[in-house]
Amino acid sequence: MAVPSIDTAERRRRLGVRHALAPSHRAADPVAAARRLVGLHSTDPASVYLAVHARVDGVAAQDLAAELYDSRRLLRLLGMRRTMFVVPADLRAAIQASTLPRVANVHRNTLLKELAEIGIEDPGPWLDDVEASTLAALTARGSASATELVQDEPRLATSMRQSIDKPYEASVAITSRVLVLLGARGLVMRGRPGGSWVSRRYQWVPTARWLEQAGDPSVAALAPAVHALEHSFGPMTAAAEEVATGSAELVRRWLAAFGPAPVSDLKWWTGWTVAQTKQALAAVGAVEVALDDGPGVALPDDVGSTPDPGPWAALLPALDATPMGWQARDWFLGGHKAALFDTMGNIGPSIWVDGRIVGGWAQRKDGEIALALLEGIGAESQAQIDVAAASTAAFLGDTRFTPSFRTPTERRLTA
Repeated sequence: MAVPSIDTAERRRRLGVRHALAPSHRAADPVAAARRLVGLHSTDPASVYLAVHARVDGVAAQDLAAELYDSRRLLRLLGMRRTMFVVPADLRAAIQASTLPRVANVHRNTLLKELAEIGIEDPGPWLDDVEASTLAALTARGSASATELVQDEPRLATSMRQSIDKPYEASVAITSRVLVLLGARGLVMRGRPGGSWVSRRYQWVPTARWLEQAGDPSVAALAPAVHALEHSFGPMTAAAEEVATGSAELVRRWLAAFGPAPVSDLKWWTGWTVAQTKQALAAVGAVEVALDDGPGVALPDDVGSTPDPGPWAALLPALDATPMGWQARDWFLGGHKAALFDTMGNIGPSIWVDGRIVGGWAQRKDGEIALALLEGIGAESQAQIDVAAASTAAFLGDTRFTPSFRTPTERRLTA
């Protein structure tokens, strides 16, 4: 049987349609937008809001805030590759089972090594006790800032040197490291921010309590499963059946959003081993396809063609889930990597036309949206970009933000 061929033009059409970027295929609301992309990258708070703005017509910042903090149909949690995501609530369990045990164990082992280096004897039991004490303090408070938790558990203030012998060397308390580890265990999560919607100062809450208090009953119904989590500490384990089920669900959603794609893209996006990736692909019946730049995989019923969505343009934020969904990006990035990515592989704000990147953008201190085109485009595309820039400026209003990871084009535009 011949292997189906899916060319770059089809992949670009799918990107415009499935990622809700073409005007005729916008998402209905913030939850639908997150679902289209599996989840939204959430390292930068502003990026979540700008990603939704690019995909939902007429959306306001308070609409997304209501889904995050009132109905809680969207959850902010640690996910693939130890990256922060905002995901539909019904995906939390699959990510927890398939991905977070390994994330937690890698994070824990690194922290144990560093604790030993600063003289903590037998750091394993010491760290386990700090985790348990921190969780107990947070449970007693109901919600708390990191500063408040240090008052309850002084060992969270234990300091370690990071980036030794580099210009940005610093001494940093282990507070956030312990909270990240508790988050990877599924026991705590970030709640409401302490400031505006671009604030990075979140309250921490026990996961079960956050779900119990959700305004949407279907989200509240998820809480008992979190209560049932084993509150023992040390290395994490997960039942093989739960891992397999969660992995298959995550792969199914990723292929629906980002397929077809090379297997290496999926492995990179999830952070899984080769074996886990292959097992999950087999579980969903993934089929081989021929891409313009090599072999790929797709869902078995997803090898047809996509109708042309028509011309479109979009301004996507730094670390947007679309460009960060693939590791092999030449088919939409072209030769623009050096201009739009930092040295660690993080993309800055990007300009898109019909499924490919054509430039970058930035917000200046006065609120102006500055554009930098990196290749020639037609008058119609330029007009669409100008409309998108004006819409982005109106959405942001008086809000100002700076991406966490600065890229050459973003720096140049704001200099």
